[in-house]
Amino acid sequence: MNKSIIYLLFICLFLSGSCIQKDTVRNQTDWQTVLKEKLPLLGHRNWIVVTDMAYPLQAKKGITTLYAQESYVDVLSIVKKMLDHSPHVYAHIYQDKELSYLDDRFCLGINQLKTKIEEVLLSSEIKSIKHDHLIARLDSISNLYEVIVIKTELAKPYTSTFFELDCKYWDNNKQTELNKKISSAEME
Repeated sequence: MNKSIIYLLFICLFLSGSCIQKDTVRNQTDWQTVLKEKLPLLGHRNWIVVTDMAYPLQAKKGITTLYAQESYVDVLSIVKKMLDHSPHVYAHIYQDKELSYLDDRFCLGINQLKTKIEEVLLSSEIKSIKHDHLIARLDSISNLYEVIVIKTELAKPYTSTFFELDCKYWDNNKQTELNKKISSAEME
């Protein structure tokens, strides 16, 4: 009797371990599906971040971390295309300021990576901000708005790319005009 129970427990443990392993593999290869499902729900003030391998797993509730097996540059390209084809949001793009000071003397291969990044993102689209300032902004933003972090296997420092989402069909100029119209109406 005891051997039967132990045998059944062993089988259950083995099967549950297999399910967990399969789910982990599915999640590792399915980041694009998750992002496609979430993108229509995201709006201005949400962020998407593509990171290197050493980027920390953050424990905040407002931050979702996904893992991509594709190369860093491929992930950047896919995220950029998804945003370009989105009808409701576009992105302000930020990179770590420290990246602009790195070269192959500090980090072998970083010059080639920068060239590949420039093939996906125009340098005129990117604003450089110190890494610690970007992390602090994410920390603050994630208190109210969702942040999606996509980790890649890249092992180069200061290579995170931050996409701050904004409304594609409404801009600051239109908002300023609307505010003036409202103020004028209230003065009458």
